[in-house]
Amino acid sequence: MANVSVIQRHAHLAGAVKLEFVNGREGKIAKAVLTAISNTRRGSGEAREEESTAIQWTLWGKQAENAAEYLGKGSHVNIVGRLRNNNYEKDGETVYGMAFTAEEIDYLDSRAESEARRNGGPGTDGGTNSAERSSTPAASRKPRAARQPAHADA
Repeated sequence: MANVSVIQRHAHLAGAVKLEFVNGREGKIAKAVLTAISNTRRGSGEAREEESTAIQWTLWGKQAENAAEYLGKGSHVNIVGRLRNNNYEKDGETVYGMAFTAEEIDYLDSRAESEARRNGGPGTDGGTNSAERSSTPAASRKPRAARQPAHADA
């Protein structure tokens, strides 16, 4: 069966990562499910439109455990994964579905942003409060892609 690669860039989590342990071939294995939302903008001026895309991703093993520990609602991520058919028969009818499995996940928030979000402290809307955000010039900040994952120096 062919796999289709899917890349979701500059997404934020819609809620907490749901972690559970399921029976695998070699015993219990971690399975996490998260919903990531990314926005696409089209047009310019008055005709500018924004479209949101929400994808429910499944993560497995250590990747699932790390996501549950370090990510929370609002966390910013890039995800690369695969799409596969998830079709099944029910009452003689074929039910068509798709499943998204994450292969790589990049944590885009700084460690401070990530900890503030997880602890529910000030700045849970994005890691910094509005006064800090307005006093920090955007040009002096690293681009998101250049930041270290939240767990890199933990």
